[in-house]
Amino acid sequence: MSTKTTFKRVALVAVAALGLGVLSVAPSSAAVIGLTATATNGTATTAASDSSTAATLQVRFFAQTEATDTVTVVFAQNSIPTGAVMSHVKMVALDSTTATSATTASGLTVDGTDSATATTATTLEAGTNNTYGAVNFGLFMDGVAGIKAGTYTFTAIVTPFSGGAAGTALTYPISIVVTAAAADSKVANAANSSATMSAGTEYASQERVDSAVAGLATASATEVATIRVILRNASNNTNARESVTATITGPGVIGNGSTFGKSVTLAYTSSNLDLDVRPDGTAGKASIAISTPSVTFAAKTVTFYAASAKTITAVANKPVIAASATTSVIYAKAVDANGSAWGGTAYIWAASAADALIAGSETASSCTYSAADDVHVCSVTGKLAGTANFIVADSDSKTATTTVKSNSVAVKVSTGTPTTVKLAFDKATYAPGEKAQIWVTALDSAGNAVPEQTVTNIFAAGGITPSTAFSASSDTLTATFADIAGATSASAGTVAGYKVYTVYMPMSSGTVTISATGGTGLAIAGRVAVSASAEVVNSSVDAATDAANEATDAANAATDAALAAADAADAATAAAQDASDAVAALSSSVSKLISSLRAQITSLTNLVIKIQKKVKA
Repeated sequence: MSTKTTFKRVALVAVAALGLGVLSVAPSSAAVIGLTATATNGTATTAASDSSTAATLQVRFFAQTEATDTVTVVFAQNSIPTGAVMSHVKMVALDSTTATSATTASGLTVDGTDSATATTATTLEAGTNNTYGAVNFGLFMDGVAGIKAGTYTFTAIVTPFSGGAAGTALTYPISIVVTAAAADSKVANAANSSATMSAGTEYASQERVDSAVAGLATASATEVATIRVILRNASNNTNARESVTATITGPGVIGNGSTFGKSVTLAYTSSNLDLDVRPDGTAGKASIAISTPSVTFAAKTVTFYAASAKTITAVANKPVIAASATTSVIYAKAVDANGSAWGGTAYIWAASAADALIAGSETASSCTYSAADDVHVCSVTGKLAGTANFIVADSDSKTATTTVKSNSVAVKVSTGTPTTVKLAFDKATYAPGEKAQIWVTALDSAGNAVPEQTVTNIFAAGGITPSTAFSASSDTLTATFADIAGATSASAGTVAGYKVYTVYMPMSSGTVTISATGGTGLAIAGRVAVSASAEVVNSSVDAATDAANEATDAANAATDAALAAADAADAATAAAQDASDAVAALSSSVSKLISSLRAQITSLTNLVIKIQKKVKA
């Protein structure tokens, strides 16, 4: 039996992702009997596609006459994704479903053209007279690199022929939906993407750590900062492609190339995008927001300062230095007329010739501006033991009336060596469990603090010993050396002139004493016992105890008063009894007297009567 197959080119194009669909049609009215076809949409990814996920078309018919009853299948392109080519689409006859013989189109390939009218035709014949013929066609991507995601759609046209005459053609929409592989995703992932700012006109490589940026506010085409945006997808692949929107609130403008403004949206077409920040003539702090449709980055801050400072306030960061070049000795904070941090060049000089003999110079030298801390950091070289005073200004002119100068700052130069050691708590009283600091300081022979250094064997073996154990998380105190800090820093936990230990007080009230013995790192006179004490006071418990004691005292006083009252009552009772007895005795005497008096009166009366009788007689 012969197989007649005609091929024409077919092209496919994406419009929308269609869901899996199954379509079937009732038999044709052509001479070919029982013609049916079922179309099933296919799927793929930009990385993988095979016959198991192919779009399929199953054609089945009954041919009465082998030579004259045939069916032609044509695939016509409808649409393919932008940038896709038909060379990525393959069509094969997958298998035969007839028990006799069926025409198959093994190895059929559809490729090579983007023409919307191109077709591929396959003529199917039955194996013998009065038999069924059937075949499954598959359409899928060939896996060639560069497959575009999207929906590839075309139409299958199935036409019956009898004796060379075409019957009614049946049409079937069919598609392959291609999704992007994870590595090919264009969607940015927040965890893998970054926006990092560095100071200056060029991006300096740094691992997602923003530089602190301050720049002159005078309008300029020179950028004060560069922000590099890197977009990566969930596979940490650089294929992510999303638009980047940057908005600056406050002074300044942002953009790239010739596109600058307060808010810009830029295409991301490469493995990174640099955003430049420029001054616009306004001083103050600017906040920069950067986002894509999928990712919002942490806001950036840039300070634009005026050309001149208004005030400068200086402090000694390291109040005691050695007779050598020392960095970060004086910090100066300057602000402009708008109250913004002023980041221009600041200068330092010794206040007088006498000061310059001890440290520094009368000739102005520049300081370094730290935008992160909004301070100018000035170095000083110590020369001789003593105290030197310094001035910081916004220009190197000591006499110009426009120069803004700071207050005078004193710095002590120490040339002594550690002689003695002292211990101290940072407070006199603590609550139970409260965080406390133990300060260790080394003094020279004149009793002055020594400059920044490590004093080996400042303590004898065992280091510092507390009278009562400190609570959990306290520093270990057994070290015999001490790193004496040159500057005070809250973040570093240092205090100028001291080695600081952090401890947590005991939970019980009472006196806590720390003690140590000076070690061989000190002069012989300093190798003695030293100590310091602090009180742990539990206000609530102690108040309750005091109240209880007061209540006990009051109860005792009340008891004493009650006993005294009882004694008084007993005395009163006795006195009353005595009075009662005296009254009774008196009453008895009175009664006797009355009785005697009555007797006398009676006797007298009788006598009078007797006399009267005699007189009448």
